[in-house]
Amino acid sequence: MTNDGGRANEPTSYSLRPPHAPAAPVPAPQPPPEAFQQPGQAPGTARPGQHAYEPTQFAGAHQGAQPPAAQPPAAGAQDPDSGRLIGGRYRLVSRLGHGGMGTVWRAHDQVVDRDVAVKEPRVPDHLPERERQTVYQRMEREARAAARIDHPSVVTVHDVVVEDGRPWIVMELVRGHSLGDRLMEGTLDPREAARIGLAVLGALAAAHEAGVLHRDVKPDNVLLGRSDRVVLTDFGIAQIEGEQGLTETGGFVGSPEFVAPERVLGQRPGPESDLWSLGVVLYAAVEGMSPFRRSHSPATLQAVLGSEPQVPARATGPLGTLIMQLLRKDPAMRPAAPEVRQALEAAAREPRPVPTVLGTAGYAPGGARPPAGNRFVPPILHKNRKAQLGLGGLVLVVAAALVLVVAKPFGGADLPSGWTVREERDVVGASLAVPGEYRRVQDDSDSDNPLVTFYDPSGVFTVSLRRSTPDGENDPADVNAAADQIVAFYKDGGASTVEDAKSETAETEQQGQEARDVTTTYLPYGTSSDKNPVRYLKRDHLYVNKNKVAWDLTVTMPAAGDALEDGEKLYEEIVRNLKIEKL
Repeated sequence: MTNDGGRANEPTSYSLRPPHAPAAPVPAPQPPPEAFQQPGQAPGTARPGQHAYEPTQFAGAHQGAQPPAAQPPAAGAQDPDSGRLIGGRYRLVSRLGHGGMGTVWRAHDQVVDRDVAVKEPRVPDHLPERERQTVYQRMEREARAAARIDHPSVVTVHDVVVEDGRPWIVMELVRGHSLGDRLMEGTLDPREAARIGLAVLGALAAAHEAGVLHRDVKPDNVLLGRSDRVVLTDFGIAQIEGEQGLTETGGFVGSPEFVAPERVLGQRPGPESDLWSLGVVLYAAVEGMSPFRRSHSPATLQAVLGSEPQVPARATGPLGTLIMQLLRKDPAMRPAAPEVRQALEAAAREPRPVPTVLGTAGYAPGGARPPAGNRFVPPILHKNRKAQLGLGGLVLVVAAALVLVVAKPFGGADLPSGWTVREERDVVGASLAVPGEYRRVQDDSDSDNPLVTFYDPSGVFTVSLRRSTPDGENDPADVNAAADQIVAFYKDGGASTVEDAKSETAETEQQGQEARDVTTTYLPYGTSSDKNPVRYLKRDHLYVNKNKVAWDLTVTMPAAGDALEDGEKLYEEIVRNLKIEKL
């Protein structure tokens, strides 16, 4: 679906096989191309006029040229079907756009005298009848999905007309252009991105409440209408609660660079999958492109599964933090819609930064600027002023902590400046101290293994505490067995999320009782072939009581540079202030 100022209505089912094999072998394991090929679809390079975000535009320079596909007349050009009457009332006026499976027309409703948008199903002639019927069923589902959602940011469906055995969807005509078109002109101001994100979130929340998963949230499906209106459209591959799926066996539908990792793995999607896609859209809005886009589709899917995106450089404050939270690989760790809304509202209200001129040692104000990166800042922080400031602030916090530890002016019970005690006894049976600005997220999805996580606003460090109660299966007999389980987990690939993991175990104490410290360094899965892969370090502080109840305190940090040193000090301070009840 599109509008009278928009571009082509892009298809929602794509071939995920690269147009040609890459010029050089990819070290990371790749799925066989046939596993991603849709029946009846042939690979090809980008066509003239395709959207920048259309997933089939992954052809590299080495891939060669493909014969141009046959194209319907350009949008707005004279068409032999112009003037045709559909359903006895909708007169086709002009073509607005087209995609692989449909054409969108501007039409006039002669009954109520208004302009509407009409989506016509178009499928290749060579497709067998069964697959043609699947396309038609998908369009009917699109109409049902959109019609059951009552929200101003969801396109309104007026009618479905069956003409020549094909369903034509009649919708409101949204005058404007898509977010995909807008991003071809340049990135958005973070506040504007947050405003658009709020509208899309509202549409998704209404859809989820109605039992509908969109499954194809991307810039091309976000329309920017008049009077700042934002509309989410194209529910062509939506999943409606209680209805059987229409995806072909072995097929994959959606846009690879915006699809959630759990869908790539074939797991059952939920509202969190749409929120992941919203996070990628927000990232693209402020940075110009999806962080997972690669030269061909299988590589893009590998990036979705294993690559950790860098903190967006242009999204500071709550928006940058939110984007990184939405892009967590584990759906259970992503914030829920109310938290997302709160963060977006805060980002939309943020005042525009006032330009200032700051002199630095050896550099006069207005003169040459120092180099963007240096050996004291790990690669993940380069070109990210917010993260660097957050890291610098943490250095001051740790320095203050050391002064307090050495001097102990208040008997050793005081916290570093800016830190706060988080009483989590009702959740995980313990309390801990973290910097006050860290954002708290609670995971109650598993009542026997509750988890609280605290996120550094700069996106550099993550702190979490989990309590696990025995369930009779693989319960560690003692703290040594618990440590062995952690080591084995990462040695086996960490549920296929990490690679090249190395773990070491050391003895420690927790409130005078025996405990274990497990240090693991690893690369996110699929990044070992990168030119400069970023290695991470995870510290686990483990304690198991006589009833086999286990606590696991973890701190994750970059494994090199000043960030590693500061992360280690952060870990030691948190462990020092950890208090497990009834120990």
